[in-house]
Amino acid sequence: MKRVKVCGSKVKSKYDITVTGSKSESNRLLILQSIFKNISIKNLSSSDDTQILKKSLDSKEDNLNVGHAGTAMRFLTAYLATLENKNFLLSGSKRMNERPIGVLVEALRDLGFNIRFIKNKGFPPVQILGGKNCKNKVKLKSTVSSQYISALMLIAPSLENGLEIELDGKIISRPYINMTLSILIDLGVSARFTDNSILINAKKNRVVRKTFEVESCWSSVSYFFSIVALSKNIELSFKNYKSNSYQGDINVSNFYELFGVKSKFKKNKLFISRDKNFNYPKKINIDLSDNPDLAQTIIVTAFGLNIPTKLTGLSTLKIKETDRLIAIYNEINALGGNIEISNESIEIFKSDKEINNNHVIQTYQDHRMALAFAPLSLICPIEISNPNVVSKSFPEFWKILKEINFSIDYYN
Repeated sequence: MKRVKVCGSKVKSKYDITVTGSKSESNRLLILQSIFKNISIKNLSSSDDTQILKKSLDSKEDNLNVGHAGTAMRFLTAYLATLENKNFLLSGSKRMNERPIGVLVEALRDLGFNIRFIKNKGFPPVQILGGKNCKNKVKLKSTVSSQYISALMLIAPSLENGLEIELDGKIISRPYINMTLSILIDLGVSARFTDNSILINAKKNRVVRKTFEVESCWSSVSYFFSIVALSKNIELSFKNYKSNSYQGDINVSNFYELFGVKSKFKKNKLFISRDKNFNYPKKINIDLSDNPDLAQTIIVTAFGLNIPTKLTGLSTLKIKETDRLIAIYNEINALGGNIEISNESIEIFKSDKEINNNHVIQTYQDHRMALAFAPLSLICPIEISNPNVVSKSFPEFWKILKEINFSIDYYN
């Protein structure tokens, strides 16, 4: 299907929703399961990214293509390098081969692993000749992607002498590093993160058999925070969420308090609703250095509510599935919004124009573009191109919207 028309005018008041397991938790656990074998996983994410990673780890092939799955590319680059006497060619889609991986590859080379670039230096595809490392200390830029850091952390317990990682520069997406650390510690790995240094000891004993139940995805639930913010009286509840989550995107609950959305936990259930007595601020400022994946969702909410909002800490958005800063600028501008971007920020201003609902939202092969703009259909009908792109992280999204009474019409 080429596009979908979404209308939220008939959405009812109360719904109970089940969201797939966290992609971030699932991907980390799959790598650790491959290393330690004695781990079982419940509620694995249904996302394309996770399923591609699982398929690659289960594969007997030495030529692996991960498509658009960025996490799979980074985590596999590190993991495959540790498999002695194995030779792999790791590649991806056209866009994947434009996304940098040089920082991670150079760090692995510094440790003594054998990896080379096939076409363009610093980018996939890569040739990996698995083997042992000869060093246990490495310095890594921490200003580009936290996934490079997590990739090294995940293999660290399997290295003969463990690993010390010195982080160079401002640390972005710190909660994702903390998630990796917490999962390792839960496995019984001795690990610590102090200032700009991460120290992970080798795990020489077998992991005691352990079952992990993956918490539902906070990034995926963020779109429903936007739905509640843009609605008049919707109340939603979600199973399998924890107030002490590993996931940094739990911060979405704090950010959406600024838009009048209340959240509470009861046992392992999350409840969100709109505060009917809420007075909107004149302007909202949010630093998203730790949660850049929430940027598109939040800025679309601000646009829909016509609240001046500035989001900063977004330098990593340029190397995602698309340049998300330019993509969000293009689409909000086409809808009639007053928006400005820099290399690390988005700012939206109050507008007197009505939303131009004749424009078809372009998704740029980016799942979060489709997911973030869909809640705007509570304000007016919205058409979105390439709706199947959501399968990268949240394949059940359109089905769930239909279940809560959004009108969903597909067109070729």
